Amino acid sequence: MSTHTLDKAAVAQKAATDRASSAGRETSAPKPPRRGGRPGDGLGVLRTVVWVLMALVVGLPLAALVFQGIQPAARQVFGDPAVAVAALNSVASALGSALLATLAGAVLAVLLERCNIPSRNVLRWLVLLPFLIPPFIGAMSWMALLGANGPVNKALQGLGIDAKLSIFGGWGVVFLLAVHSYPMAYLVIAATLRRIPGNLEEAARISGAGTSQVLGTVLLPLLRPGLLAAFVLTLVANLSDFGIPALIGLPERYTTLTTLVYRYLASSTTSNPLPAVAAIGLLLLVLAVLAVLAQRKLPADTQLGSGPVGQRLSLGRARIPLTVLLWISTIAICLVPLFALASQALLPAPGMPLTWENLSMENIVRVATSAGAISGIENSLRLAGGAAVCCTVLGLGIALLLTRGKHRSNTALDVSATLPQALPGLVIAVGWLLIAPMLGIFNTPWVILGAYVMAFLALVVQSVRAPLASVSSTLEEAARSAGASPLRALLDVTTRLAAPAALTGGVVVLLTAVRELTISILLVAPGTQTLGVSIFNLQQAGDYGGASALALLVAMAGILGLSATAALANRRANN
Repeated sequence: MSTHTLDKAAVAQKAATDRASSAGRETSAPKPPRRGGRPGDGLGVLRTVVWVLMALVVGLPLAALVFQGIQPAARQVFGDPAVAVAALNSVASALGSALLATLAGAVLAVLLERCNIPSRNVLRWLVLLPFLIPPFIGAMSWMALLGANGPVNKALQGLGIDAKLSIFGGWGVVFLLAVHSYPMAYLVIAATLRRIPGNLEEAARISGAGTSQVLGTVLLPLLRPGLLAAFVLTLVANLSDFGIPALIGLPERYTTLTTLVYRYLASSTTSNPLPAVAAIGLLLLVLAVLAVLAQRKLPADTQLGSGPVGQRLSLGRARIPLTVLLWISTIAICLVPLFALASQALLPAPGMPLTWENLSMENIVRVATSAGAISGIENSLRLAGGAAVCCTVLGLGIALLLTRGKHRSNTALDVSATLPQALPGLVIAVGWLLIAPMLGIFNTPWVILGAYVMAFLALVVQSVRAPLASVSSTLEEAARSAGASPLRALLDVTTRLAAPAALTGGVVVLLTAVRELTISILLVAPGTQTLGVSIFNLQQAGDYGGASALALLVAMAGILGLSATAALANRRANN
């Protein structure tokens, strides 16, 4: 064989070897892992753990409620006329307050977001004050303002007007529910308003439209999805409130479903109130789910975009009168009741004249150092802190799976995580009340902790999901290319990026749970009295000074804490 032939054979053999080596490398090179996770990549384990926890925290209480609520013994409660009256009052007060709140939120959103109102930033913070105060403390503030010995009735007596204004009764419930839910409506409508492209308004102005025409023909039609969403959200929230109907409605025998359940549980004449309570809880669950489904059927705001916001609408001669009216109404609704609550806390006894000589810290010192208040503060901090930690960890895991994993179970996971936020607190409490015996946690703090986690989990999921969805997965893919498993890349890269948002959501859970009343008062047991229950019990026992003092401390802490958290979140978003 010639040397040339041998050389050709060697070259051919080398080429074949190179092709085989290349094919081997291509065969052995790992394919990019599917983002939904597959057995062995770690994401499947994470998804399994999350689903097991969700089944325990969300699925089991709701399943127990539905099962118990459809039993024949439970259905008998609907033959009670008191239940029909309470249901009618609940729906009427929720509808009326939702309409008022949506109307007030729309007016405030247009004035503060699109009109040339001076001092808009200060007014924005003031109008959101009722959102930072627990509703039952807001009710106490208005009771102090419009009580028989309150400043308003005393002022009327000083003017020779023999009129006794009262906040108690059905109209007071509707009014206060609207006062404490209009900030939610304002936030939803303002967010929608900011997404309306400015070129639509400019086109209307070029065509000769004035301020009122721009409002009527451009802004309001495009605001309809936001208005409907705000109405549904406030309707569900007001349907589940307990503090306002209990403090304002019960003295005039105005009963709602939430207060009726409380009466069933607190009654000593009913040997087994759980069937009746489960039936009422199931009714509220059905109403809440119908409201959520109605919200999902709302028309999408497809005409809205992220373009530049339109110019400020000039109010012309109405600018000064509207500004004065806005300041007066804001002060009257948001600040004056708090001042009345503070005066009641600082006066030694109700009815004493509000003078410098009569002001005293006696009530604040007495209640802050009492055994009941200290126990309530400790229990609230312990339970709220535990709920914040649990919600932060579980909510972060859910948000990571929803934003970084494509899986057929994502829709169900999303619904399971966010549905409890739309459920009345009473439904959550009753569900945990039913499963507590089978879990061996009845009459323990663990049942309250579980209900807190179920109720506030969505706060963390929403805090993490939005910013995480806008973050590119480039760094995560780079970590995978370097040899990291999908779970390792998720934990080392994405989790670190999402940690600040998760911590912010956890702080919001802490500040919300520490002031909670509805769940706590239905699940309270000896030794588990929380801060909200302590204030409610002081008020019911007639210790108005002590209740006002403790409520004032909680209100101030909530205002400062939530304001600081919002400011930090906005600063981080701007950076």
